[in-house]
Amino acid sequence: MKILLVDDEIELTDPLSRLLTREGYSVDTTYDGISGSNLTKIGSYDLLILDWMLPGKTGLEICQELRSQGKTTPVLFLTAKDTLDDRVQGLDAGADDYLVKPFELRELLARVRALLRRAGTESHSNITGKLIVGDLELDIQNQIAYRHGRMIEFSQKESQLLQYLMENTGQLLTHAQILQHLWQNEEQPNSNVVAALIRLLRRKLEVGNKTQLIYTVYGKGYRFGRSFVG
Repeated sequence: MKILLVDDEIELTDPLSRLLTREGYSVDTTYDGISGSNLTKIGSYDLLILDWMLPGKTGLEICQELRSQGKTTPVLFLTAKDTLDDRVQGLDAGADDYLVKPFELRELLARVRALLRRAGTESHSNITGKLIVGDLELDIQNQIAYRHGRMIEFSQKESQLLQYLMENTGQLLTHAQILQHLWQNEEQPNSNVVAALIRLLRRKLEVGNKTQLIYTVYGKGYRFGRSFVG
């Protein structure tokens, strides 16, 4: 499951992102409302976690934009605003839940699970730590995959990239999206690194001329699970 986390408090956002990742979620993180709004337009997310007060554009405005476009992605507000009027305003803007800072991490995780269940999108990988697409099974925690009975070991970045691809099967992922996802809290390397990682994954996954899994969309990015023309 993919989560977008938008909060300008880095001392909260970075540990929360790591916690959600350990729980088996794929997390994109940004620290201002403009970037958050842009990511909702180019990415496909199962849940948005938004701070109310953000630089550039508020979480309330992001939520209102989302609903005006007819999108039903669950939205959880994290905010220090704790009056009844604030709660009503947030819910009227289209938020699905509301958590007042400071909060217990256990409660946040429980609310995340509840929102994803309510939306009917709780994934098999969140429960078992595994992703299965066709004949490929990825053990996320141990960075191991199985295909036709063959065990395949990966480096951390290889495993993270494969997880990202599998969680977005059939969707075009651009070089920029992959770089942002894999190095979201680090200095991003040269874009050629993505192509190199894709080559390594193909070499490991498609040995022996097995069915192709990763397709190049020339000039755009990559698509996992089926070919794409255009």
